[in-house]
Amino acid sequence: MAEFLTDITEIRDRARHEIGKGPITPAYGADLQRVIQVCNEALATELVCVLRYKRHYYTATGLYAEPVAAEFLEHAAEEQEHADKLSRRIVQLGGNPDLSPKALATRSHTQYDGSLDLVEMIKEDLIAERIVIISYTEIIQWLGDHDVTTRRVFEEILAQEEDHADDLRGLLERLPAAEVAKA
Repeated sequence: MAEFLTDITEIRDRARHEIGKGPITPAYGADLQRVIQVCNEALATELVCVLRYKRHYYTATGLYAEPVAAEFLEHAAEEQEHADKLSRRIVQLGGNPDLSPKALATRSHTQYDGSLDLVEMIKEDLIAERIVIISYTEIIQWLGDHDVTTRRVFEEILAQEEDHADDLRGLLERLPAAEVAKA
């Protein structure tokens, strides 16, 4: 078992000497620039999800559109919260959140969707959620104990993404079979 920290005087001296590094200390074990890059990719993913859900919210039509659209709007708001968490973490790590619209689609793990059919919208959102679940699970495993705080950010987001996937699956199950079959 490793010994506890070095003597407190040495810790204080190191903390004063590297004050400009903010929360990044010698104990930080991850590749900082790669973590910032991965967070920016996740940020792009979340923003594309916000846009996709918002589009689906505004364009959902048909007999079953009202409850489905309400779910889309709720998910859009939660995806925006995820983007905000990731942006805050990127800044804490000394990086800059990349909000460039020009490169958003190329950095995102998911795709934007222009479906007009309600069932197709739900399916595309469910596919996107599944992609995010797979990606974020891999990111969490990759981070391991090297950056516990960023890992926790991804774990919190992942839990909500799993809820989204479950919500969308439930919507598909509640729609009449004829609606799902025609899509």
